[in-house]
Amino acid sequence: MKYQTTIGIGIVAAAALGAVGYGAWTAGMRAGMDMGGGAAVQSAPGTPQDPGTWTVAQGGDATARHIRDGLRAGDVDPVTGRAILNYHDPMVPGKNFDAPGKSPFMDMMLVPRYAGGDSADAGGVSVSSRIQQNLGLRSVAVVEGPLDGAVTVAGNVAWNERDQVVVSARSMGFVERLHVRATLDRVVAGAPLAEIYVPDWVAAQEEYLAVARMAGSDLGPLREAASQRMRQAGMDAAQIDRVVRTGTLQPRFTLRAPISGTMTELMVREGATVMPGMALLRLQGTDTVWAEGQVPESQVAQLQPGARVSATSPAVPGQRFDGRVQAVLPQVDPATRTLKARLELANPGGRLVPGMFVQMRFADPVGRPVLLVPSDAVIHTGRRSVVMLAEEGGHFRPVEVGVGREAGAQTEIVQGLQAGQRVVLSGQFLIDSEASLRGLEARLNQTPMPAADLHRTDAVIDAIEGDTARLTHPAIPALKWPGMTMAFRLPPPGQRPRALASGDKVRIEFRVQEGAEPQITAIERVAPAATGAAR
Repeated sequence: MKYQTTIGIGIVAAAALGAVGYGAWTAGMRAGMDMGGGAAVQSAPGTPQDPGTWTVAQGGDATARHIRDGLRAGDVDPVTGRAILNYHDPMVPGKNFDAPGKSPFMDMMLVPRYAGGDSADAGGVSVSSRIQQNLGLRSVAVVEGPLDGAVTVAGNVAWNERDQVVVSARSMGFVERLHVRATLDRVVAGAPLAEIYVPDWVAAQEEYLAVARMAGSDLGPLREAASQRMRQAGMDAAQIDRVVRTGTLQPRFTLRAPISGTMTELMVREGATVMPGMALLRLQGTDTVWAEGQVPESQVAQLQPGARVSATSPAVPGQRFDGRVQAVLPQVDPATRTLKARLELANPGGRLVPGMFVQMRFADPVGRPVLLVPSDAVIHTGRRSVVMLAEEGGHFRPVEVGVGREAGAQTEIVQGLQAGQRVVLSGQFLIDSEASLRGLEARLNQTPMPAADLHRTDAVIDAIEGDTARLTHPAIPALKWPGMTMAFRLPPPGQRPRALASGDKVRIEFRVQEGAEPQITAIERVAPAATGAAR
């Protein structure tokens, strides 16, 4: 009898302990729910509420109200007085939605994100100094100064086609002698090129000389007519003057170089017959040459006709050739996305010849000071350009900027920043989409996790589908999670208890994953308190 009484007392004690344990677990669940979803913040009537003070549960209540009132992203919430940016699941950063509703990842409502808020708006990111050090964040100041916008391109030398002269025959004649016999011979201005005999000049000159020998006072009109005939025969003023001064026939004349340069083409030989207008040779001036280079279309705006340029050539070491931009040819190479710039360079001594390689540097036409930031600090998303502005207290805010020219690893800022502000210069922040920016914000705003990045909690299995388990867990203060039912990724089958089923109480160790369900790294089944006490 005494033995039965003892057993009875043990059973009652075990039941009491089990009730106490269950009551404690339930109280913990309620405390977690109260922590995450306390009563809504009360404001005076007509006073807009601050979403930055809301808990996750209060944000879910606001989403439910939006569904009831037909609000969505882009509308203004009459309770907060702020525009709704989007809706998101705080447990799954980086996923945004335009319409209110339940989270596709958790058993909870989405939370609205408002414009102008701190915690709800993506306009600000708070990063602790420890995380800044781990991420290697560095910031640089926005400075004001001249942008070294000089453009350097390579090109090839070509003849200046505007400095060419074609020597032609003015009358029918015969080439009796050539003073230049090969192409690319150099000549100077006034040097003899060829001796040409012109039979047609003989008759015109004899007529003039016959009139000049005649006596009389009224022979002026006849002399003028004879001179006009010599001009019509192709004689120039100097040749006519020679006939008048010497009084002798001048059937031959010497063809002389009109400019100094190089003879690039010789069309006749000695003994050849030439006709009026026939090209005899071509002279190319060498005082200036052309240099043609391919300029990227993004830098063409910096080149203006007449802009100064300097060039060097490995064929003429130590010498610099100055010139100017003559024209930017209106044709784009579709393969290289470049335009051809034609430059005119001074060529003292004729040392630059066609085909030579030159390195050209275009001077910066704009010398005024501008706002400058490192090019690596600018985030180009395709639709806009953004920099991450570093503010006091470890706060970072994305700012849309207008960019200008880029040169020397620096970018001109035409709007959005002021001198003295600091921007982030770090590869971790070079993102290319607004979604990535919001995901980064949500990750960085989390409470710093333990060094192992692991969390532990007790939970009850609601359902298991493949490698995913839906668990009901109490509040997790380290993550600021209220008690809720949500999905977790199970570890591989060999690393978890066998025959897990709905209703099992388990203790889990898990790691939070950005953009996915939390990953369970260790799980064990927990026996009911009453069973343990009875044993």
